[in-house]
Amino acid sequence: MIQVEGLTKKFGDLTAVDNISFRVEKGEIFAFLGPNGAGKTTTIKMLTTLLKPTSGKMILDGYDPVKHQNEARRSFGIVFQDPSLDSELTAYENMEFHSVLYKVPRDVRKVRIKQLLEFVELWDRRNSQVKQFSGGMKRRLEIARGLLHTPKILFLDEPTLGLDPQTRNLIWGHIKSLNQEEKITVFFTTHYMEEAERVADRVAIIDYGKIIALGSPEELKNQTNSQSLEDAFLAFTGRRIRSEEASSIDFMRMNARMWGGRRR
Repeated sequence: MIQVEGLTKKFGDLTAVDNISFRVEKGEIFAFLGPNGAGKTTTIKMLTTLLKPTSGKMILDGYDPVKHQNEARRSFGIVFQDPSLDSELTAYENMEFHSVLYKVPRDVRKVRIKQLLEFVELWDRRNSQVKQFSGGMKRRLEIARGLLHTPKILFLDEPTLGLDPQTRNLIWGHIKSLNQEEKITVFFTTHYMEEAERVADRVAIIDYGKIIALGSPEELKNQTNSQSLEDAFLAFTGRRIRSEEASSIDFMRMNARMWGGRRR
């Protein structure tokens, strides 16, 4: 479903993404795990046509996102790291506006909106302004909006950042149900190692723009003789915390403890 070969992105002298290659199979839940500045968001922006790569090749559902932007965009939905809803509109109005932009047929639009708002448990709040919503409710609405045009791939950039563990569990419950029932491919970035370990079929550990390890959580733990993905991550990236990343790693550890060591 996703093919990436030799993908590189440079900003002047800075190489944000450095010659990475990977594949994501249809129906897979695939995670990019790494600290701030590792290249996760830059990779998603290239895959979703928001940035042009410096070099390399990408294919989404058979389309090159550089050469065939419109076709590629129809194949995916995306939930951005930063909020992108119109807070002055209601939940229903946000969904309706998005459906018009993606040219969802009028006779399909109302049914699809109702189905998705029910799916994320927001149908009862459809007429409430988004500015009245909690962070978790906004994330659920963004996920519903990203699915309106029935994409084959769902990109999630730090989808549960800043949310409490209970809300994260609820959101991932919805996403995993969607993955299992509709076989949608999920590509997500995260800081949360327990989240990646519990949810993803495979994990790519990225650091300094390079993919330094790739495999299932169990494979990564076995390769490093580790008991947890956190330990495997540190084995691959080095246990000495770099000053510019200290707060990011501490944040990961804190949230790993909050997840309480849950496993799939």
